[in-house]
Amino acid sequence: MDTRFLESFVAVTESSSVAEAARRLNIAPTTLTLRIRSLEEELGFPLMTRSGRTSKPTLAGVEVAVRASGILRNLRELKTLQDEERPRGQIRLGVAQTAVTTVLCDILPALAKKFPDLEIIVQKGSSAQVFDKLNGSEIDGAFLFHPPFKLPKSFMWRPLRAEPYVVIAPAGDPGADPLQLLRERPLVRYDRSLWSGQIAENYLRQQRIRPNDRIELDALDAIAVLVHRGLGISLVPNRTLPWPEGLTLTKHALPEPAPRRELGLLWPVASTYAQLLRIVDQETHLAIGDHAPDVAPSLASTSSAS
Repeated sequence: MDTRFLESFVAVTESSSVAEAARRLNIAPTTLTLRIRSLEEELGFPLMTRSGRTSKPTLAGVEVAVRASGILRNLRELKTLQDEERPRGQIRLGVAQTAVTTVLCDILPALAKKFPDLEIIVQKGSSAQVFDKLNGSEIDGAFLFHPPFKLPKSFMWRPLRAEPYVVIAPAGDPGADPLQLLRERPLVRYDRSLWSGQIAENYLRQQRIRPNDRIELDALDAIAVLVHRGLGISLVPNRTLPWPEGLTLTKHALPEPAPRRELGLLWPVASTYAQLLRIVDQETHLAIGDHAPDVAPSLASTSSAS
């Protein structure tokens, strides 16, 4: 039996959509459908019930999916049993969207060159989405911003870099006091449904500032463009990734203690893939070098950065 067929069927049951499962596996929906049909022929009973464009697993299909998940997990774990100097197998990493073009692009080339037998699967999303996937064992480790709550002791947290928040305003804006700007100017707000947006919101509350909200967005680049065009000011992390080319912005540092968001690597302490994750951790610190904050690793952090 081809384990790819089992993987395809499990992906469909987990995503409840052939199209979504196909995107996740990076194959055509028709290919995925053919794999499931081949699996049904090999097993001798239907795994899916189909009605128009919708499909769902049969009772037998649900049982097969549960057992297949265990088989696939065991196969992945077997591939990690190797010499530490030449890791192989597959590791699934989640990455916060805003870290994809910074930390991740610094790390992947180094890992690929040094460990050619290591397969890395990347899933991206917001920090909250990535954390949920890690909790649900859909991924093995994650580069994300620290959540606005204390992490359980069952997780290992390795801080990588901290980004202080700043007030950005159009270039040439006469205002100089960032707190005064936040009180008086229209605010292009960082989405409060995001952990990083919640840091900005908590800071405004601590300063007892009730801003004049104009627009709320979840994309830092779009926020910067709107500020550049004079729609207001914004309270955002001073990220390491450059702003879009052609923008003219003024950054105003906040008085200390200023809020910060902390990017790090998170994984379960008891993970079967702890050895591979330690390698990822080591290569990450080598790749980002002096950009890493001088912070000792801990099992759980009480930092409020996200």
